[in-house]
Amino acid sequence: MQSDIFDNIIDFGSEASRLQAKNKTERRLVDMRAQILGDEDNVLSLTYSGFCLVALPHRALPVGDKWERHGHRISLVVQPGVMRVGRQTIDLGVPYGSRARMILLYLQTRALQTGERIVELGRSMNDWLSRMGLSIGGKTYAAIRDQSNRISACRLSFYWDDEQGAKGFYQDSIVRRGVQFQNLSSDPNQPPLFREEVELSESFFDALKAHPVPLQETAVRELSNRSMSLDLYFWLAYRLHTLRSAIFVPFNALFEQFGAGFHAEKKFRQSFKEALKFALAVYPDAKVSIEAAGVRLYPSRPPVEFKGSRSRHLIG
Repeated sequence: MQSDIFDNIIDFGSEASRLQAKNKTERRLVDMRAQILGDEDNVLSLTYSGFCLVALPHRALPVGDKWERHGHRISLVVQPGVMRVGRQTIDLGVPYGSRARMILLYLQTRALQTGERIVELGRSMNDWLSRMGLSIGGKTYAAIRDQSNRISACRLSFYWDDEQGAKGFYQDSIVRRGVQFQNLSSDPNQPPLFREEVELSESFFDALKAHPVPLQETAVRELSNRSMSLDLYFWLAYRLHTLRSAIFVPFNALFEQFGAGFHAEKKFRQSFKEALKFALAVYPDAKVSIEAAGVRLYPSRPPVEFKGSRSRHLIG
């Protein structure tokens, strides 16, 4: 789909491909691909496979509204929770947007790295988010604190059908216990006031250990402000390397899976195609073609190899 603008990167460098680019978007895509090809460390981020098939909303829902999405033999229901702030108990909405996705990636990756449900926050989370291009200050700080609290308070329900037609589900929170996210200092020289940590729920941690999906940290960083592109990258990272032959996914199925917030499928198609360009830019081995009625997926190598949760390539 976009291979022409990437053709010269390996042989002649990114500048040659940038000269071929027709506009600012294509130049950005070339820069992203160059970052991926130049990544020699292959540091991993990890996510639960369920989040590769059903995702959180891109925008805020009205407070109190639940969230429900359906993917390939799996559904997700997220119920918002409440939190005590000072002397008041406030209703928190469902987590949403790219910030929520990035925080979840940190929690999941760190838990698999250590093999423990307890995940340290404070400086460690601050450093990782900074590496992802999210400086912890001002509006970004407020957004991260808000999304972290939403994640801590919400309740997840995953429902799935297996290949034999059996149905299963689990219902639990992501975070079992913790402290409120208040000490992500914008000053890199100022340590947190105390050691912050959260404990992931046992059922969520067990599901994560059983079904982790490896992602390239550099790719995550390049997509950190694009929630739909993140979702598509997660989806392709899980789906493509499990295929035995090519499959066709029609736009109406893609609309059901990824089209939250779009009232018309036609409008969704435009946004989907744009978001897919960015997801494919950071996944060079992905074999995907867009057709008139949908997309065709072909068996592809995973974006990064993963040999277990103790891999030295996990985040440091």
